[in-house]
Amino acid sequence: GRGGRGFCRWRTARASPAAALAYSKPRLATFWYYAKVELAPPTPAEIPRAVDSMKAMVRAFQSGRLAQLTVKEALRNGLVATEVLMWFYIGEIIGKGGLIGYNV
Repeated sequence: GRGGRGFCRWRTARASPAAALAYSKPRLATFWYYAKVELAPPTPAEIPRAVDSMKAMVRAFQSGRLAQLTVKEALRNGLVATEVLMWFYIGEIIGKGGLIGYNV
């Protein structure tokens, strides 16, 4: 009901800006920590490893080793590919300034 834990927190945060700040400060610190690590561009040392990884993937595809992937590996690869694709689409939306087409 309305007396649940989340509702009480919201009422407290709404009533006191200090409480809202105290509630959000550790969560924002955690967010920024992971954002700095995960959203940072690759370092020069990581680029050759990424290229080697891509070459290994192409060789695996050419030799038919992809058919020998476990379900867990295939799912992980699919999730990584989906994440890359979604970041591409998000960049496109930001670049276009909207969800619908380009202004020509």
